[in-house]
Parts: sequence; C-alpha cells; structure tokens
Amino acid sequence: MIAIFVWWFATGMIMLAVRWADRAGGGAHGMVVFAAVPILALGVAGVILSVSSETVLAVYAGFLGALGIWGWIELAFLAGVITGPERRDCPPGLSGWARFMRAWGTVSHHEIALTLGLLAVVMVTAGAETQVALWAYVILYLARISAKLNLFFGVPRINFEFVPGKLAHLKSYFRRGPITLAFPIAITGLSFALACFAERLWGAVLPAEAATYTLLVALSALALLEHWLMVIPLPDAKLWRWMLPAPKNMPNDEGRSHGL
Repeated sequence: MIAIFVWWFATGMIMLAVRWADRAGGGAHGMVVFAAVPILALGVAGVILSVSSETVLAVYAGFLGALGIWGWIELAFLAGVITGPERRDCPPGLSGWARFMRAWGTVSHHEIALTLGLLAVVMVTAGAETQVALWAYVILYLARISAKLNLFFGVPRINFEFVPGKLAHLKSYFRRGPITLAFPIAITGLSFALACFAERLWGAVLPAEAATYTLLVALSALALLEHWLMVIPLPDAKLWRWMLPAPKNMPNDEGRSHGL
C-alpha cells in the first residue's frame, strides 16, 4: 500500500508542480526544481541510511530514498530544466536512424542524469546487506527507458494530456499505432522481474527481507501495469486528472498516463 500510494501521490504532486509552473511562466520551472532540492537531499540521505543497518526502517529509508532521487530528476525533466539540446519538433517524414538520433537529442541530458543517479546508488549500496534502494532504482530506470522506446516505436494508446508545456515538442516524436517487438520484450522482462521478486518474497524469513521484496514486487507490478496501459483502453488518466484542471483549449485525449 505504501508503494502504491507513493507512486500515485508523488506522480500527482510532480504533475501539479509542473502544471503550476506552466501557468506561471517566467522562471517558475527553474524555481520549482530548485525548491524540490530538499527532496533530492532527503533521498540521498535515505539511501545512505539504508546501508547502515538491516532493519525494516532501513528498508523503507532506502526505498523512499531511491524514489526521492528519481522523483527529483523526473521533476527536472518534466519542468524542462534537464532534457536535451534538441527542442524542436520532429520534421515530417523523418524516419529510421535520423529520427532516433533526433529523438535522443530531446532527452539525452535527462538520460545521462538518470544514469549518473544509478551509478551513485550503485556506489553507495555496494556491499550492503540492504539492497532495496538499488533494486528500486533499477526497476524505475529500466521501466522508464522501455516506456520511452515503446512511445517512440509505437503503441496504440498515448496520453498527450499530461505532456508539460516545456516538452510539447516531444509529442511529435511519439508514434500511435500497432505495438512493435519492443512491447513484448518489455512485458516479458518486467514479468520476469516481478516473478523473481515474488519468489524471494515467498521464501522471506526476516521482517526486513519480507518488507524489501514486498516493496519491489509492488513497484515491478506498477511498472508492468503502466506498460499494459499503453495497450488496454482504460481511463487511467482519471487517477491524476482531479489534481490537474485541464488547461484552456486542450483536447480531451484519453491515453496512457506517465507514472513516477
């Protein structure tokens, strides 16, 4: 329940902050990211705390710490502060490698930031008994890359409603259409991860061990659900729309929401 609530609430708060910055204009986007630096600091502190003991408290500190680091980087991306050098729409008719490289230019700085975050978590948790922070970050990292690739190659359902103003150009790089090989590969990988964590949970003996794998099972399941929502016609956007009054003149386009 904690994993599900944090996933839902943190995603909603990030959307709320970015939407407010979109409406305020000026330097509001940078101000929002700067104001959230304490969340990044608390996330780092949580990961560091998690490696110092093997208690249930350390497990939750590591899990929430990894989500804090991840959430701040995602906020910086959605606010348009850490994205990439390419800020233009995709030219009509562009395809193949040229389209991929241009799309990479729109998110390259964000991907580098996420990778640096992963390396930092790997270094801090190296040799520690409590590895929940590392595995939580890895799940988020791989699931986000997979989601971006599927949006690029093509999926039936894409939610343009939650794309922030600073990232409006990204919509031209999304492709709505039949699924590609990237989708079954992603589903298979996430399902395998979910099964592995569930098997570890089944055999858990210590409370800290049970807490670790319960959180990882929940996070893997949420990542898997987000991928299926690219295909299954469910009104998932309603999970967060109550927090985000629709801007004027924005079309009502049901599709996939972008979770944390």
